Amino acid sequence: MSDRYSGKPFLKLLDAYVVDAIGHMDGATELELAAMEPQMRGALGLSGDWRSLVEQRMKFPAGMSGAIREVWDKGRLKFIAGNGREPDPLEFTIHFVDTNFPH
Repeated sequence: MSDRYSGKPFLKLLDAYVVDAIGHMDGATELELAAMEPQMRGALGLSGDWRSLVEQRMKFPAGMSGAIREVWDKGRLKFIAGNGREPDPLEFTIHFVDTNFPH
């Protein structure tokens, strides 16, 4: 996974945003991102928490997090019906980001 983020530090933050939107953010990552907010604000020249920084940088419309969650929820049910198992949140995140936000 380290190759995915090589030279693309914002991509890691965007992936975290999607993981958070679908309800799979772990506590340790949440704390790590919150602790990094001052550096992120300085680097991006924006204000707010890490989620807000992603939304501003990507120019996301209001409700984007909820829209991502809706895609996950609907797709999850279809995935379970077709595969007999839960989808992997990280696989969903990578596919969602790569499909919707080419980098």
